[in-house]
Amino acid sequence: MKSFEYAAPKTLKEAADLLGDKWGETEILAGGTDLVTSLKQHITEPKRVVSLRNIAEIKGIEIEQKGVRIGAMTTLAELAGDKNVKEHFPSLVTAANGVGSLQLMSVGTVGGDLCQRPRCWYFRNGFGLFGLQDGRSLVHEGDNRYHAIFGNDGRGLFVSPSSFGPAFIALGASLTVTGAKAKTRKIPAEKFFQTPKDDSERETALKPNEILTDIFIPLRGLRNATYEVRHRQGLDWPYVTATVAFQLKTGTASEARVVLGHVAPVPWHSPGASKALNGAKVDAESAAKCGQAAAQGAKPLSKNGYKIQLVKAAVKRAALTAAQT
Repeated sequence: MKSFEYAAPKTLKEAADLLGDKWGETEILAGGTDLVTSLKQHITEPKRVVSLRNIAEIKGIEIEQKGVRIGAMTTLAELAGDKNVKEHFPSLVTAANGVGSLQLMSVGTVGGDLCQRPRCWYFRNGFGLFGLQDGRSLVHEGDNRYHAIFGNDGRGLFVSPSSFGPAFIALGASLTVTGAKAKTRKIPAEKFFQTPKDDSERETALKPNEILTDIFIPLRGLRNATYEVRHRQGLDWPYVTATVAFQLKTGTASEARVVLGHVAPVPWHSPGASKALNGAKVDAESAAKCGQAAAQGAKPLSKNGYKIQLVKAAVKRAALTAAQT
């Protein structure tokens, strides 16, 4: 990898002041499970890497009167083992445990999961975010079995790799980021992810000189669950995930949200599936209808049509699991 300057500040202000104004000038090091790979693959060649490991204020999980606050530097293992998260947000526990590797869970962070770059093999092998060669789409013409079936009308055909993104959106979370001069702003989870217009942009609403500091999830009593369709063996990203959250009163669902993962360049909120579940008794029949609605509008590529059936199954099983929590 290319040589770079390494900085390990102890405060958020110091860290933000060390960041550049353009993507690629500097990079943030959280757990390093994604960045180190990106450095080795020459996907990014920053002049400076800023580590967040010494900044205590963005670590840990706190229960507050109106919700739970999760520091961006909280590890996946800490999240999965927290009693408040287990009690109120089982969808997050499933997402964390789905990573499967004890090594990755012990060093990988919640913030790092939300900000990681796509795992698209064209991107990772030097063909850019959109997988182009001589103006041609390698994704359309080549192996696209793990690529997007929603939101793929443009050049962005990769899928968001975040395990927690769908759950945070379904739970109505908000994210806090800190920039230069310690200025902060809050971003609803559903607006945090974006599809870049060109290779100079990133897949989140973060600016180059901003740091994701924490995630706040309101305590609303939502039933919630995540279901992931993965390889039978081995450690890898899922084919499809679904997070379903809803209020359940007298056996009837309301305020439902259905969010899919690994099917689009961003976590994919399905209003049709949410509508199908609202006002219904959550049973096998309504859950199946919810899954059918979630698959509506899919536009599979040449080799990933199988994901449509996985969407139906994942949503159905997530809805039924949430009703039992």
